[in-house]
Amino acid sequence: MSIWDTLVGQRPTIAALEKAVAGQGMTHAWLFTGPPGSGRSNAAIAFAAALQCPQGGQGPDCPDTCHACHTVLAGSHADVSVVRTAKLSIGVDEVRDLVRRASLSPMGDRWQILIVEDADRLTEQACNALLKAIEEPNGRTIWMLCAPTVEDVLPTIRSRCRLVTLSTPTTEEVAGFLRARGIEDALATYAARASQGHIGRARALAFDADVRNRRQEVVSMPARLTTLGRCMDAATRLAAAAKDEADAITAELDAREKVDLDAAYGVVERGRRPREYGPALAALEKAQRTRAKRRHLDVVDRGLTDLMSVYRDAIAVATRAPGALVNEDIRDQVESIVDSSTPELNLRRIGWIFAAREQMLEFNVPVALALESMMVALKAPQR
Repeated sequence: MSIWDTLVGQRPTIAALEKAVAGQGMTHAWLFTGPPGSGRSNAAIAFAAALQCPQGGQGPDCPDTCHACHTVLAGSHADVSVVRTAKLSIGVDEVRDLVRRASLSPMGDRWQILIVEDADRLTEQACNALLKAIEEPNGRTIWMLCAPTVEDVLPTIRSRCRLVTLSTPTTEEVAGFLRARGIEDALATYAARASQGHIGRARALAFDADVRNRRQEVVSMPARLTTLGRCMDAATRLAAAAKDEADAITAELDAREKVDLDAAYGVVERGRRPREYGPALAALEKAQRTRAKRRHLDVVDRGLTDLMSVYRDAIAVATRAPGALVNEDIRDQVESIVDSSTPELNLRRIGWIFAAREQMLEFNVPVALALESMMVALKAPQR
């Protein structure tokens, strides 16, 4: 076993990080980039564990029973802080708290490590606060930033970081990862193809039948978009299914946070609410609404990725591109799309899906409206 076993298809990255752990090319700031699902944050956390581990994350007891490795992976190591956000952005207050921690000496005899998983969501003020900390580092502090591309991070910040670029794992690499975890071959291959190299998505598809069924509903939509009514119905169903899934994910966490807040202010024990409880409850509810919105958009975005894969397959079939389809299991539907379209039209359709995504994520267009407009644009042409 090794701390690097969770990184699928990233051999060059692992080799570079192992050298850094050994002291070759070590620096105080790192920027991990790569496409969604490639494992940016997993790589940063594994690197942090290896740096904190006396055996570099490759001892006989690593990572399961090694105290340093285990606590870093579990999120309980005193000298490793991870910023994750379910909100639309990471604000200056969160970064200032990190900067304060970065100025402290580590409690152990190794490093103070600070990981920002979504550095592309930093606000301008947050970036300015972070820049000063990276420019004037503590001698035993290491910053690790994660973002989809280098362009998602300010030039002044990325110029001070060593770049680590992760790649999308191949279908066979993802399938092998799933087979090693007990998934039978056919399902592992399906999940690997359908996930398009996204490890987290592949896990969900392999282990959860409901996730597979929801995806099947989405990828079956393009072949049915033959009338205006069907387009509107598809948009409604996609929006509603995404909201239901997002609500199911956040409901339990929301309830748990409310219980914790009540306990912190002694609401149950006292039988009444102290004066400070009202503002705290309002702040919690605001944060939960923001998180719910982000989760909803994330689920919709995943559906759009699945839709694009169908049109990508149609282009592959029409142009006789080599290799298996992402949606090999619905090849007959893909071929029906090919019969009623051209590769150029399907390429434009992918562009329309990207446009809908941008409308929702960048310009705050209501999800239902953006999806209705998109589905009408995707409608099959009249013969």
